[in-house]
Amino acid sequence: MALLSILQYPDARLNKKAKPVAVVDDRIRKLVKDMAETMYDAPGVGLAATQVDVHERVVTIDVSEDGSALQTFINPEIVWKSEELRTYEEGCLSVPGVYDEVERAARVRVKALDRDGKPFEIECDGLLAVCIQHEIDHLDGKVFVEYLSLLKQNRIKTKMRKAEREAMRA
Repeated sequence: MALLSILQYPDARLNKKAKPVAVVDDRIRKLVKDMAETMYDAPGVGLAATQVDVHERVVTIDVSEDGSALQTFINPEIVWKSEELRTYEEGCLSVPGVYDEVERAARVRVKALDRDGKPFEIECDGLLAVCIQHEIDHLDGKVFVEYLSLLKQNRIKTKMRKAEREAMRA
């Protein structure tokens, strides 16, 4: 397994739409393992392949307290959203140190393939519902800060670019 580099907002590659996985094979299973290791190391509760510059529809999520409930979603698709909305404070491994409130569906039903290529469907609420919507957004080329006002987006871009310049000098 290997730790992967996580793209940082406003990197344009984060806005690239991911393609469906044609075949769940050893390459995809290795990607899932590497993504999980990267997600846990960061530490985070979700990671989309787009964030590690692999533009295929693969997501890893673990919303458990102890990191014991890894879930893999290959070619995830939201097939139902509740009309009820909830606002959660979200953060993102691609936008470190930035947290803001985003309104999303309170519950969703998702169909996907697991790491063995077997289809499944799951209904999610709470943090898992937020996380799966957030990660599918990544696969569609959208970062959570794009839900915020233009003023906030521009402030975040400036902050992230400044942090990148300072990191390059160090």
